[in-house]
Amino acid sequence: MKNSRLVKISKYLSYHLRHHPEKLGLELTVGGWVEVEQLLRACQKNQFTILPNELEEVVANNDKQRFAFDQGKTLIRANQGHSVNVDLQLEPVCPPDILYHGTGHQALKSICQQGLKKMARHHVHLSKDLTSAQKVGKRRGRAVIFEVN
Repeated sequence: MKNSRLVKISKYLSYHLRHHPEKLGLELTVGGWVEVEQLLRACQKNQFTILPNELEEVVANNDKQRFAFDQGKTLIRANQGHSVNVDLQLEPVCPPDILYHGTGHQALKSICQQGLKKMARHHVHLSKDLTSAQKVGKRRGRAVIFEVN
């Protein structure tokens, strides 16, 4: 997603759907959902108009799959990273035998001394494949990948 307008929309949605739905007058339901029409009206009322096709493009093309529609595309939610208390009603899955943790080179010494820690986040992020872990690690410079088994 390289279009700067779509990046702005993604950041705006992340802020409101993950951290501050109340600033748009929204209340997340069980599962973290909000009605699409309600979201679009709230954004417009806040002088940040999002067109339905822009919203669809952000959901479909976000490389981190931050958002999801329900099957009927009448509800939307952020998939992860909430700082507000929300039960996403996720089903447990069996992880693969090997997972990967991607981070920046500057964290290598600390991780080797103290192990992987969630720090200010809710969880330690693990990836099921090397490609995803490398993308995560590159966000902070030179990537370092840990294999977790």
